[in-house]
Amino acid sequence: MPEFKLVISDPAPTTPPIKVKVVGDDKIALSKEQKEGRKLPIAEIPRSLAEKLNLFDGVIVLKFGKEGDKKVKLHLKAIVKEGIEENTVRIPQDLLAEKVGETEAEAEASRSKAFQLILDEDTSRKLIGMRIGEEIDATIVGLNGKLVIKGGSDNSGFPMRPELPGPVKKKLLLSGPPGYHPRKRGERRRKMVRGNTIDDSIVQVNVVLVREKGAENK
Repeated sequence: MPEFKLVISDPAPTTPPIKVKVVGDDKIALSKEQKEGRKLPIAEIPRSLAEKLNLFDGVIVLKFGKEGDKKVKLHLKAIVKEGIEENTVRIPQDLLAEKVGETEAEAEASRSKAFQLILDEDTSRKLIGMRIGEEIDATIVGLNGKLVIKGGSDNSGFPMRPELPGPVKKKLLLSGPPGYHPRKRGERRRKMVRGNTIDDSIVQVNVVLVREKGAENK
């Protein structure tokens, strides 16, 4: 049984990035699952920053500049905590030391538009048989709301198509994505694609996060 990679898109409105001070805090736990990319690590932020970045019940992305213009990017679940200084983010000390090599660092903070997690075998098994358009409870990634399945791809890179029923693999005449990007208007090509149903040959599932109205991470 494969472990699916879940790619989560968040369509909530975003705001321009804000420069923040990131502090490693040894009181914020970093679990084995978080290290392995199966769960989001925690970032504690002040309420003022949550308001600026529309981060209530959201995922924060921190971008750290490094030598050679290479950037380290971390996605973390934002938790509002009282008593944290303005424009300061606290994250697990071990995570900051491993990824950035510092106990404190400057970064650009913004709301994450998309992030990915690896589902464990038991959770992946629950997705078998589900189709494009169906919903999953977002609690499997530690958030409120629903995850709507939008597509995915198999272990050969062939994408799922909503109009092809079942867990099948078949060549279709396509005029657009997923699976084909025409170079000219009206151009069509026959391409191999997957059906709209998840089976054990799928390795990546793409979903969109849909939140309940008024949901707020307090």
